[in-house]
Amino acid sequence: MGKDVIIACDFASKEQVLTFLDKFTGKKPFVKIGMELFYAEGPEIVREIKARGHKIFLDLKLHDIPNTVKKSMAVLSRLDVDMTNLHAAGTVNMMTAALEGLTREDGTRPILIAVTQLTSTDQETMENDLLINKPIDEVVMHYAANAAKAGLDGVVCSPLEAGKVHDRCGKNFVTVTPGVRFADGDVGDQKRVMTPAAAKEIGSDYIVVGRPITAAEDPVAAYTRCCEEFIG
Repeated sequence: MGKDVIIACDFASKEQVLTFLDKFTGKKPFVKIGMELFYAEGPEIVREIKARGHKIFLDLKLHDIPNTVKKSMAVLSRLDVDMTNLHAAGTVNMMTAALEGLTREDGTRPILIAVTQLTSTDQETMENDLLINKPIDEVVMHYAANAAKAGLDGVVCSPLEAGKVHDRCGKNFVTVTPGVRFADGDVGDQKRVMTPAAAKEIGSDYIVVGRPITAAEDPVAAYTRCCEEFIG
């Protein structure tokens, strides 16, 4: 599977995201549509961006009882997205049900990945807020192994964990890594971060980059720099 840069289009409206995407007159980047934009504009924004020629990672992080997630994934599969996700904390049964719901009658489906721990979570937060006292690396690897056991394609994880995930779950198990910043950029509220070049070195398959591109003075140049550093 080839590496790619996914732009996190965390905008509050259709007008904002389309104005941003209009800047890309050449290569159509792979984009992530998250909760903010999806809740603001609904499924139609997914259809419109897809019609413009973009691959889409629909980042809604489903987490509910297995039957609800299965039925919800069946709805999302009809939007023709390329990738979607759920929380690994929802258990193996929930992930298996999600995969069943996402798979269309002809056997095709989007890539399905699981969130292990959010990149805003560190060891102290995990212990104090979630009462999980295991080392964060061990927790992430356990969640990744559960996702593989359920038949998922990969996980969302910190770039710091991508290499270890491949060691545990195999080189074809996809790692999608947010928390990527340029070496000369602001880390924002992310606590576990890495540069595009370092993410490439450690084995990330996809990097998700938001503000370093969307808030850049020249977003297309920032995207191009990201691709050069990560893909080569």
